[in-house]
Amino acid sequence: MVGWDYQTWPTEQPTTQQVNDNRFKTSGLQALNLLKEQQKAVSAPGYTAAVAINGNIVWAGSVGWADIANKIKMTTDTQLRIGSTSKALTSAGLARLVAANKLNLDAPLTEYFDSLPHPDWHNMTARQLASHMAGMPHYDENTDILGLLETVSAQTHYPNVLDAMTLFDESDLLYPPGEQFSYASLGTVLLSVLIQIKAEQPYQDFIKQAVLAPLNMNETNTGSPDDVGAQMATSYWQDEQQPTRLKPWYELDLSHRLAAGGWVSTSKNLVQLGQGFLDDSFIPQEVRDTFWTPQRLNNGTTNRQNYGIGWRINDLDLGEGYKTMKYIHHGGETAGAQSFLMVIPEYKLSIAVNTNVKTEANFGAVAFDIAKVFIAELEK
Repeated sequence: MVGWDYQTWPTEQPTTQQVNDNRFKTSGLQALNLLKEQQKAVSAPGYTAAVAINGNIVWAGSVGWADIANKIKMTTDTQLRIGSTSKALTSAGLARLVAANKLNLDAPLTEYFDSLPHPDWHNMTARQLASHMAGMPHYDENTDILGLLETVSAQTHYPNVLDAMTLFDESDLLYPPGEQFSYASLGTVLLSVLIQIKAEQPYQDFIKQAVLAPLNMNETNTGSPDDVGAQMATSYWQDEQQPTRLKPWYELDLSHRLAAGGWVSTSKNLVQLGQGFLDDSFIPQEVRDTFWTPQRLNNGTTNRQNYGIGWRINDLDLGEGYKTMKYIHHGGETAGAQSFLMVIPEYKLSIAVNTNVKTEANFGAVAFDIAKVFIAELEK
């Protein structure tokens, strides 16, 4: 749901940037201009972006407004909903458990749960849940009608991921585990319950302790009223016919989908997550390689989205003058916000972009343009 009062896209668009490495001063200016062009092209209230290389944030930029009516500028510290980019964050927690030998990706759920509410869940594995091959439904495929209605309304707070599981614990599977690929956020919610069991503490507390704290992701939180910071951006709905007409979204509670699409973060924090996956002391290479490998169905074929464990893996072609290389990525869209995080291991590079509007335009395309200007500098 959205508010009734339209607001017009402002003509004045403030910008900020941080350049933390003078080698990238020119690249930073180019990236900021690219961000301004993209924000104008899609009539977004605001945009943020950040770039990290070899463990350090080298640049961050912002353009536009965190809140139009109150004239609060977007900054590089503004927090935004990140939607399904939350799955990459959840995968980091899962990877930490795997690295500590606390969880076997291929063990059936019955090995970890004292009891399961659905008999068809018994032989699922963490690998299948994290790679969308378990047969779980997505939000709109949930046949647990009361749970479906709760998911749509998004007004109830679920402090424990175990409680959120009740929204789909009577839903039918789409297919037997491992037989097909079907993107399913409810599977990630079930995965968060498994993480909670093996971590022996609440899922969100474990993510904060095992992922956010060691990576200094201090501006990332659950988005709950008692957790969200003062830097939170207003989220907007955009009129498809007149994109410069914007409405604030009503307050929503996304705790029912926290692991799959409920976290709040900044572009700077997200590139730190990307760098964490490149750090052998945080996630060992063997575990990283497993998570960043497209997973195979029971018949041995790779799933159709080249989905790994919490990430997508594809070849990156930036055009003439750039070599083809692998990039790992995840994007997200949610009520009034979109997010995109990409990692290019070849250059130990991570890039994140975020906006506080849900738009039909290709919001994340600017990340690839930003990648080009920084890679060009690295190649000098």
